[in-house]
Amino acid sequence: LRERGLEAPRPHYQASIVTKLAELPQPLIVAVQGGCFTGGLELALAGDIIVAGESANFADTHGKFGLVPIWGMSQRLPRRVGEWKAREISFTGLPVGGAEAARIGLANHCVADADLDATARNLAEAIAAQSRHSVFAYKRLYREQADLALDAGLEHEVANSAGVAPDMAERVAGFR
Repeated sequence: LRERGLEAPRPHYQASIVTKLAELPQPLIVAVQGGCFTGGLELALAGDIIVAGESANFADTHGKFGLVPIWGMSQRLPRRVGEWKAREISFTGLPVGGAEAARIGLANHCVADADLDATARNLAEAIAAQSRHSVFAYKRLYREQADLALDAGLEHEVANSAGVAPDMAERVAGFR
């Protein structure tokens, strides 16, 4: 930013934006085609569902440039792919293709590049057809319980349930 005469409004501003995206109440779908490196990968990891095109290549290239992550890579990548695979990705900087990303859980799906937008749209439409009340409550519970042990997570779920949606009876009646 400085090279272009631009300054961030405060230190670590970009990191706070990535966190705000991850904490949106609604699900965030990320579609990746081509390169998704370093900060781009950190941004993608803020998403709830990642759809990779076959041409997608994910890489943590912080080490290539002598950087250390501050946008969440060291926290979100291991939660997505497991600690040991995250270490490999971060330590080596080697790219992970779309199909491999889906296999290891970095991406939820890998589709032909031509189908990327339609797949993301279909997922968005499926989410939109669900109860907003339920989807938002799920996202909140998933976020709040991410690091809890099973027993604590189960207790948290019961104690912090958003309850049934105001339109539950209508939805049940419409299902019949």
